[in-house]
Amino acid sequence: MVQQSATALKCYHCGQTCDEVFYIGEKSFCCYGCKTIYEILQENDLCEYYTFESAPGVQGKSLDDTYAYLDDVAIRKKVVEFDSPDFSRVRLFVPAIHCSSCIWLLEHLERLNPGIKKSEVNFIQKTVAIDFDPRTVNLSTVVSLMGKIGYAPQIILDKEEKKPAGNKTLVLKLAIAGFSFGNVMLFSFPEYLGLDHSDAALMRTFSWLNLALAVPVFFYSARDYFTAALASFRQKQINIDVPIALGLLALFLRSSYDIISATGPGYLDSFTGLVFFLLIGRWFQSKTYETLSFERDFKSYFPLAVHKCVPAGWEPVVIYDLQRGDQIRIRNMEIVPADSILLDAKAYIDYSFVTGESRPVKVLQGEIVYAGGRLIGQPVILAVEQKTSQSHLTSLWNHEAFRKVEESKYKKIIDQAARRFTWIVMGIALITAIYWYITAPSSMWLVITSVLMVACPCALALAAPFTYGSMLRVFGRHKLYLKNADVIERLATIDAVVFDKTGTITTGQTPYITFTGNLSEEETAWVKLLTSYSTHPLSSLVTKYIHAGCNAEVSGYKELPGKGIEGIIDGHIVRVGSYLFTGAEPIEHTNASYVFVSIDHAVRGHYSIATPVRKYMKAMLKRLGPKCVALLSGDNDSDLGKMEMLFPSSTQFLFNQSPHDKLAFIRNLQAQGKKVLMVGDGLNDAGALKQSDVGIAITDDTAVFTPACDGILQGDQASSLDYFIELAQTSTHILKAAFAISFLYNAIALSFAVTGHLTPLVAAILMPVSSISVVGFSSLAVRYVTSRKMNQQFFIFNTQLRALWKNIFLAKQP
Repeated sequence: MVQQSATALKCYHCGQTCDEVFYIGEKSFCCYGCKTIYEILQENDLCEYYTFESAPGVQGKSLDDTYAYLDDVAIRKKVVEFDSPDFSRVRLFVPAIHCSSCIWLLEHLERLNPGIKKSEVNFIQKTVAIDFDPRTVNLSTVVSLMGKIGYAPQIILDKEEKKPAGNKTLVLKLAIAGFSFGNVMLFSFPEYLGLDHSDAALMRTFSWLNLALAVPVFFYSARDYFTAALASFRQKQINIDVPIALGLLALFLRSSYDIISATGPGYLDSFTGLVFFLLIGRWFQSKTYETLSFERDFKSYFPLAVHKCVPAGWEPVVIYDLQRGDQIRIRNMEIVPADSILLDAKAYIDYSFVTGESRPVKVLQGEIVYAGGRLIGQPVILAVEQKTSQSHLTSLWNHEAFRKVEESKYKKIIDQAARRFTWIVMGIALITAIYWYITAPSSMWLVITSVLMVACPCALALAAPFTYGSMLRVFGRHKLYLKNADVIERLATIDAVVFDKTGTITTGQTPYITFTGNLSEEETAWVKLLTSYSTHPLSSLVTKYIHAGCNAEVSGYKELPGKGIEGIIDGHIVRVGSYLFTGAEPIEHTNASYVFVSIDHAVRGHYSIATPVRKYMKAMLKRLGPKCVALLSGDNDSDLGKMEMLFPSSTQFLFNQSPHDKLAFIRNLQAQGKKVLMVGDGLNDAGALKQSDVGIAITDDTAVFTPACDGILQGDQASSLDYFIELAQTSTHILKAAFAISFLYNAIALSFAVTGHLTPLVAAILMPVSSISVVGFSSLAVRYVTSRKMNQQFFIFNTQLRALWKNIFLAKQP
């Protein structure tokens, strides 16, 4: 290393002028901090960071390495999002994130420290989510590492989401461009009015003033277009900023040459106006994204509820009504909706919803249980420690462990079209330049600029997210809650629908229950206590049916999917479930489901549960027609006759199906080329829901949440399932129409620009207008088809209701 005084050299890392120089080979650095960052990156083979953009780093001389306070237990608790002995997650606000180089480096932190498992950047919010192993690296080390490479985070101790401040830089650039545009037009009046040659000196003065006003617009207001184009060249890619940058460059250089050489006034009014309107379009689009970015409100989320302690007992409340200090009760397989403190002695929590790993974690009394954990075993009581937004739980729902492998078809089409689009536009611009150079050289620069400006693939890129995003909100308002907009695209391709029976086709809202056997009042209370621990529909029905109560406690609670539940109460082993699980004899050919009870391995009786079919299900199944391919049930075939009357004749009926059997059936259909929709209750068919192309869980209990599914449908809307499929298909037609509008716009606009009938100013205005038109069309079309479809559904409902009343009236006639 050679150290010497210098003034002209630029730092290789951050680009600032070097007051003193630190050398590594031929590379110069302004301070020891920047030099250290480069050495860290070089040592870990991460110097590709510098290929994305020239001098992308942040100056390292003022970095603060004193982050030891973050390892204090109380402080750490306020900072981390999730913490366990072998997995922790922290989300940090990093103001220095500004380009693709930043994203690339911050998403490769695991190469700088093996204790970091994964890091993911949210560029819009300027945050980095970091998963790390606390056994090998502590929080202060993680944060210090970010500081050492030039991305020191702002530590927020109140856990409130830090939103980046408004884009003041864009407003400033817009203001400078607008000021210059107005004054350039003012100074161009002599040219507009066609003053004679006696005023040539005045016109020349105004031309130089125009150039002076255009310089800050070129070097500051339009800078982002040039830097983005340069970065794309370095990455050996061409993006939409390239033709815009070329058009601006051509217009400015040609105008500068005309003014300096006194051969003409140039086109600086067009240049400054062009930048002004381009920035207005960018600002307007950013505001549009903020308004319609589909940060979904509570109405479009699944309304997750939990049992809260109130003076009258336990009552269900929606999670966003929870306050710090509220006591909540969580049952087996339920999701913990907020960071809470465990009040019971111990609990086992499955954090696969958060970490993707399904190994249960033991939590002791007084320890924190994080939002998104799923309880395994007997119910526990928690005290809410920190309110958690529904959006946080939905972000966990979108964890990569629950994602479908299939890639979005339309995203692939858009990506390919966008890559080819720019090359096509540049080819057209080249041919246009040659033609106009031959026929009318004086107009060539304006025509080329118009061609480069007016063509824009942005509308193409906006069509899919706005169409599917609008439909996502519509579904949420009608009680179908999807985890993301991509599910709609897959739902539109469905050609095979498979149903579960209990809790899906049937409902426990008005059951007919009887008990046959010999149970004392105390033993009956044991059964109620044990079934209250389970979220299975039949367990819930038994719990509601029994009125006896007891103060006993359950130990050794187990729940085996598709079989039953078991626990030890007052020293007795109590089992409730299927005949195989309890050791009972099967009951054949009846129209009910059976829940058997055994105490100390002796069968003591059974509950006969006749659950009615959900309203209007037969009409919905009839409308589905041949798409309805199978009914899979874990129960016996006692309801076969009833199901055969409901389903189309082509439907296959399979009973006594285990969760593995259901999964295998879905895989077999997919092997035949079918796009499968699985509809179940999410309890014994989670594997089938995850395996299917689209998995929808139907529930009447808003405390049950299944991350393996793609959507959750409220039970009273089950009869509208076919309408949701039709709306998904309609949304793909709307998307294709939006694509057609985008292509049509570009074709018409380019034809006007190539023939010289479009000025650069009008082209700059049309470019954002095209995006706005596609967004408006998508939103309005979705609203129209939705209202029409729902009105049709309401008409059918009224027709059915009138027919019902007519039958009742005729039945009463003598």
